[in-house]
Amino acid sequence: MTVLSGRLAVVTGASRGIGLAIARSLADAGATVVRLARNFAEGGRSFRDLPTDLADPAQISRAALRIVEEHGPPALVVQNAGAFLLKPFEATEPAELDRQLTLNLKAPFLLARGLLPAMRAKGDGLFITIGSVCDHQGFPDNSAYAASKFGVRGLHEALAAEYRGTGVRFTLVSPGATDTDIWDPFDPDARPGFLRRALMLRPEDVADAVLFAATRPPRMTIDWLQLSPSPTESET
Repeated sequence: MTVLSGRLAVVTGASRGIGLAIARSLADAGATVVRLARNFAEGGRSFRDLPTDLADPAQISRAALRIVEEHGPPALVVQNAGAFLLKPFEATEPAELDRQLTLNLKAPFLLARGLLPAMRAKGDGLFITIGSVCDHQGFPDNSAYAASKFGVRGLHEALAAEYRGTGVRFTLVSPGATDTDIWDPFDPDARPGFLRRALMLRPEDVADAVLFAATRPPRMTIDWLQLSPSPTESET
């Protein structure tokens, strides 16, 4: 038995990469995991899958309502879904900025709006946001993505302040470069100054951090966890 046994966890973007690693880790710890994503390749375990396009506000609202009606308030929400863009500022189109803001900022806002009232009424729960190193630091060719991630950090901090004392806690997990398929279109190994994929964090590293935060006692709040790839000897 663990502190997550029989508890309900909601994970967005959980069909692959970091989100799938988080869902597996939480299920292995005994949680019943509701996964939100557009489609799913893997089922089983304790997953309860709700196909949801997180770019569609109506689908987010319906999914949140269904979760609360069928399962009650979740004990844990992990807002992981998002989009990534690596492009010079002057080449970034307004539509590309809109997509970053929609998936990285608006979707977490709407999911929180759909689930937090029930969690507050229960007086319990943890809402974890998966941010990025880019929620604290800007990099070249990263303006749209960084803007969205700085925004979601602001949302996290505002919610933590507003819900303080309600029993609902908030944690921001900010990973550095993590080896997932979001890098496939950009080939960082061929870009000067970029960390090679072999040296990046793994999705399981982020999942371990989420599991750590999720298994702390209610008397403890972990405000922020920053995860960084360890430098190699050649980089020091």
